[in-house]
Amino acid sequence: MKHRRIPGRRAAVAGAGIAALVAVGITFQTANADEPVKSAKSSISAKSESSSKSVLGVQVLSAPAAGKLASALVRDLGSDAAGSYYDARAKSLVVNVLDASAAKTVEAAGAKARIVANSLAELDGARATLKKDATIPGTSWATDPVTNKVVVTADRTVSGAEWAKLGKVADGLGGMVEVKRSKGEFKPFIAGGDAITGSGGRCSLGFNVVKDGQPYFLTAGHCTEAISSWTDSSGKEIGQNAESHFPGTDFGLVKYAAGVEHPSEVDLYDGSSQRITQAAEATVGERVTRSGSTTQVHEGKVTGLNATVNYQEGTVSGLIQTDVCAEPGDSGGSLFDGSSAIGLTSGGSGDCTSGGETFFQPVTAALSATGAQIG
Repeated sequence: MKHRRIPGRRAAVAGAGIAALVAVGITFQTANADEPVKSAKSSISAKSESSSKSVLGVQVLSAPAAGKLASALVRDLGSDAAGSYYDARAKSLVVNVLDASAAKTVEAAGAKARIVANSLAELDGARATLKKDATIPGTSWATDPVTNKVVVTADRTVSGAEWAKLGKVADGLGGMVEVKRSKGEFKPFIAGGDAITGSGGRCSLGFNVVKDGQPYFLTAGHCTEAISSWTDSSGKEIGQNAESHFPGTDFGLVKYAAGVEHPSEVDLYDGSSQRITQAAEATVGERVTRSGSTTQVHEGKVTGLNATVNYQEGTVSGLIQTDVCAEPGDSGGSLFDGSSAIGLTSGGSGDCTSGGETFFQPVTAALSATGAQIG
């Protein structure tokens, strides 16, 4: 089916950014779901097409393959696992552990082991204390598997007195917490792909999907919460909301109007498009690409999973955290890795001039909840 582009994707931003309280919690990442691995022991011999090489016993892996191995290892190690991430430069999985015995299990499975001081339970406890004693608008916190700490960020709206309070709570948690400042401001990006507009705002189309044989598309739930009927820049209706989920999660399902074509692809804003054939889970350290109607195409990496964001409008959980930039109007846009749909743009801080961090609703969760599929 040929694609009729929705006109006006470079139109001026119509929506407004909303200041938000952000509280982020990241736990050990889940594996990609397309091919389960039963255990780390069995995965030693079950090499994927991208893991046939090894250097000093460490398997060379793609990000999806690393996610599968991480999932197998966390099941084998249990509480001895203390987080993991994908080393994109070395193309290997790094797993944090608490002792030498667990390190041997990791190394036998073809990953790199790091013995660290803080367990996931201890870091989760630190996050719980921050939530109880330092829930300040304009702050975020996330477990960083690279530093084995909870990293707390305060944006530019946090006052001097609030900064002092945050520092006091962090000091009480010892070496488990690192505090830093951000020049940006946490907010949802309301204002992949082409621009979609409605009364009061503009967002971006995420991915085209099929449900019960009928065409739909996914976008951000905070967009569908505010807008029920979607048009292109000429004013022609392209769809009506079928489902809207925000807060709690952040996705909406829109049913296409008759006669609007709907290929399974993402606009790359250079006259070409990326074909999308499947949905996949994200992996920490994975390189990803975002397409949106305000800032077009930008790349970065996944920095965390299972993030929780406390916007002023409500809490959203289970998000993907990245260092990919985004701006108002990019909400709902596509996060992808090659032909795999990964996420829908939710919100974050910064912009595409100074940088920042952006959170995404996982596509797999949206598909599962709506009963739709990529197509």
